[in-house]
Amino acid sequence: MSERIVISPTSRQEGHAELVMEVDDEGIVTKGRYFSITPVRGLEKMVTGKAPETAPVIVQRICGVCPIPHTLASVEAIDDSLDIEVPKAGRLLRELTLAAHHVNSHAIHQFLIAPDFVPENLMADAINSISEIRKNAQYVVDMVAGEGIHPSDVRIGGMADNITELARKRLYARLKQLKPKLNEHVELMIGLIEDKGLPEGLGVHNQPTLASHQLYGDRTKFDLDRFTEVMPESWYDDPEIAKRACSTIPLYDGRNVEVGPRARMVEFQGFKERGVVAQHVARALEMKTALSRAIEILDELDTSAPVRADFDERGTGKLGIGAIEGPRGLDVHMAKVENGKIQFYSALVPTTWNIPTMGPATEGFHHEYGPHVIRAYDPCLSCATHVMVVDDEDKSVIKNEMVRI
Repeated sequence: MSERIVISPTSRQEGHAELVMEVDDEGIVTKGRYFSITPVRGLEKMVTGKAPETAPVIVQRICGVCPIPHTLASVEAIDDSLDIEVPKAGRLLRELTLAAHHVNSHAIHQFLIAPDFVPENLMADAINSISEIRKNAQYVVDMVAGEGIHPSDVRIGGMADNITELARKRLYARLKQLKPKLNEHVELMIGLIEDKGLPEGLGVHNQPTLASHQLYGDRTKFDLDRFTEVMPESWYDDPEIAKRACSTIPLYDGRNVEVGPRARMVEFQGFKERGVVAQHVARALEMKTALSRAIEILDELDTSAPVRADFDERGTGKLGIGAIEGPRGLDVHMAKVENGKIQFYSALVPTTWNIPTMGPATEGFHHEYGPHVIRAYDPCLSCATHVMVVDDEDKSVIKNEMVRI
């Protein structure tokens, strides 16, 4: 006899979501559905009709966990709409900001999953290590982008200012000093995750991966013609779930996909492993990649070079695309600027891509492992919410509507 297991809300993630699992007599998941129940923010709608420079400031507040990718995707989209060529030093500083954010965000996730993998006798050491890594990574974002949470110095056309040569040398020395500590921490976490004894194949699915760049992002690798977006009523086979779900379902080549650290490693480094353990291992390894890239940028950066291009903010109505590889995956923002105002804005964020893949990834294993599968993706639900539930006065009619239409 089939039974329904509902976890609402799922834990140790940003925002609110439900995991609904149909299980058989042995407790094995036969059908998994994961969906957002986070109220809509409507920030895409708020920027429409406003001056271009307001968009990055507003949309970076989609979420307090991943404001860096949203800021960068926003300025990249507007840069593209206005045909701006960002100077090399400006591009490097943007990339440095995101690399440091990758390190910080992945460390936060390791804090959230620590109860799953870290034994009590190692917990204090692991948390202290995470705190030290985060402190140093956030310091880089503070110095380069103005603020660690809402980076005020990331601007349309590049960056507000270059950093000084003294700041470059200090950051370089600080990150070089951090490298052995981070490497030691990564090896510890990978060892603990691999030794946990999770069932082989847990979280494995057959969906394709999607990534535009190994670490930063590349709009030329995102083909808008291959993208479609459907409402939850067209995706979930349970009408009640479809009515309550607060995110659309994005498809690439007509299929739901996986984005994030493992997807990037599959696409750009030949990574073959799949499933929950592979997700965690890829995320940990990416911390090393991001730190190494940050050090390379600081070694290469010319602190006397210009970092921001001049531009005409009037625009022509061209659709601009910004594709940024956030910690949780591909973050695509789209913007049209005409007559000095934003005429259209849309954000297609990482967790929105992953939601239709996460639920089915729980299938085939005991429902007790369902939360492990969900946490492996480090979901961020405030970012993913783009649908609001509308009902009439007596609540007899309930339907979903996209908030940006």
